[in-house]
Amino acid sequence: MRFNPDPILREFSEIFIDNGYSLYLVGGAVRDFLLRKENHDYDFTTDAEPEDVKRMFRRTIDTGIKHGTVTVIFRSRHFEVTTFRADGQYSDSRHPESVTFVKNLGEDLKRRDFTINAMAASLPDGEIIDLNDGKKDLRKKLIRAIGEPRERFQEDALRMMRACRFSAQLGFDIEEKTLSAMTALSKTIGNISAERIKEELFKLIVGKYPRKGLEAMRITGLMQEILPELSRTYGFEQGGIHTEDLYEHLVTALEEAEEHDYPAEVRLAALFHDIGKVDTREKGTEREYTFYGHDEKSAELVDRIFRRLKTSNEERENVAHLIRNHMFSYTPDWSDSAVRRFIRRVGLDNINPLFQLRVCDALATKGHKADPTMLLSFADRINAELDKENALTLKDLRIDGSKLQKLGIPKGPIIGKILNELLEEVIDNPELNNEEYLKERSLSLFRGQSQ
Repeated sequence: MRFNPDPILREFSEIFIDNGYSLYLVGGAVRDFLLRKENHDYDFTTDAEPEDVKRMFRRTIDTGIKHGTVTVIFRSRHFEVTTFRADGQYSDSRHPESVTFVKNLGEDLKRRDFTINAMAASLPDGEIIDLNDGKKDLRKKLIRAIGEPRERFQEDALRMMRACRFSAQLGFDIEEKTLSAMTALSKTIGNISAERIKEELFKLIVGKYPRKGLEAMRITGLMQEILPELSRTYGFEQGGIHTEDLYEHLVTALEEAEEHDYPAEVRLAALFHDIGKVDTREKGTEREYTFYGHDEKSAELVDRIFRRLKTSNEERENVAHLIRNHMFSYTPDWSDSAVRRFIRRVGLDNINPLFQLRVCDALATKGHKADPTMLLSFADRINAELDKENALTLKDLRIDGSKLQKLGIPKGPIIGKILNELLEEVIDNPELNNEEYLKERSLSLFRGQSQ
């Protein structure tokens, strides 16, 4: 099988050939081509040194020139090109102290992480070059470190998380010696920055086979180092309607999120939604337990985990919010105002993700016996309220801060307090959302606050 480059790639590679150099596509793009998967994230390697590459092209960026990498802007596309190299000593479990440019493709390929990522396609002819049995491991569905696994992971400890991530994305097993080396060196993952660990972990969680990646993390000890809050759920008994331990429940909920193709925030929430049960379990009768407040505790733990992983504030807040609210208990006797208050509390943009999380939770608990009737009924009630276009947020009020200031109410925290009080009243009685009433009520509230 040969890789068939598109016209732009062919033209790009021919510039190297015309200048007396070779060019190869390497890494994930070659692997995925052989797996018949889409991947247009191209990395290239060449015997041309960085200054040679810069001379051949008018527009380049020195993205990693110390390590031989130049980004070429060609026909409006960005191509990352790295000179064949051999790495020097690694002192920080992540980066080589030095690199040596070499002229041999084989030397370059053997410094890479796994056999399935160490294949190259020569350009423009597309011949696949496999010097490390990558094709064999693709057929066996194995992730195998190149050469001596311990050396590969001592060079770059992040490779251990990459192995788990590829397992989750591809559904591959990790080869025995590779897995053993990961177990022996799992504590060295602490040398890697939180940002890089988070990147690999989140890719794992949204992979097609997340259980495989998480299990690899658990049995090697990487989970204990990175996610001790999740690790401790293994073997933790829930009792009651739960026939499996807490870890199994959480991983199954994540698998349900993947099966339904739910967004990343729901998958993350599914994996962590009950981790607070370990801290809130109290003994009931026989095999029964209670977990009062576990939703709030789980959200608190997720906040701590995400801060440790240095996620964005938006990721942290969104996932914690879903977890904090996942234990809502709707009954048909809810009043319309109670439904509106739920929408207000949860936030309109969070309704669908929250319902998706509940679906994952229910399916992970009861499987095909899960009854969606009540959830569907609640969704109908919510949609009915939305159709009425009643005020549910501050922006829906027929009055705003600028109008309050025109009434003589001074700018400051008092404005927000009054608007929130007005919204509470309007949620209870939608007919009160008229400007005349809201003006009178605002002045009354202001006078009450001033006394």
